[in-house]
Amino acid sequence: MELSPLFITLKVAGLATLLALVLGTLAAYVLAKHSFPGKEMLDTLFTLPMVLPPTVLGYYLLVSFGRNGIPGRWLEHVFGLSLVFTWQGAVLAAAVVSLPLVQKSARVAFEGVDGTLQDAARTLGKSEFAVFLLVTLPLAWRVILSGVMLAFARAVGEFGATLMIAGNLPGKTQTLSLAIYDAVQSGNDSLGTVLVLTTSSVCAGVLLLSKRLLKTEV
Repeated sequence: MELSPLFITLKVAGLATLLALVLGTLAAYVLAKHSFPGKEMLDTLFTLPMVLPPTVLGYYLLVSFGRNGIPGRWLEHVFGLSLVFTWQGAVLAAAVVSLPLVQKSARVAFEGVDGTLQDAARTLGKSEFAVFLLVTLPLAWRVILSGVMLAFARAVGEFGATLMIAGNLPGKTQTLSLAIYDAVQSGNDSLGTVLVLTTSSVCAGVLLLSKRLLKTEV
């Protein structure tokens, strides 16, 4: 069995989950703790990847980050980076589809933090960043981490959006999901079975860890 799809999948899913963690946590905190015009619209935009067909999402990414898209032109002009048909594009696709899982979990966690504890820290002269770091995050981290683990599992299984923007290049952008598709299309059932079991084992393990983590929450 060729191991490159597994290694590419773990690299892409790991980086995508890290990106989703940073952006999702920041967005969740803003949405949970602040009121402003367009708040619900912003929340809707963060939720869209959960309901849009992956190919539609991939099309948006391809149009936006291709050479004719404004973000794509900017990345190529400033950094000399093209995301189309690259593993970086696969990271972007996986991050976008997994972002809502982090954002939703983190928002629930932040909204569940006792505000009186945060106010007490403020009366002691703590800055908002210190309140977040010393009070909010320690009380919310279990639920956030559970969301992050679900996001990782989602990133591992990503197919449609990745295929649209990153393509299916063996050894470069071919993840486990894409390798399974190739194996089935070529009639290599034995390889397809091994890849399916490998992907299922990784995702099932992550889900079990996530459930165990939530059960131990105090």
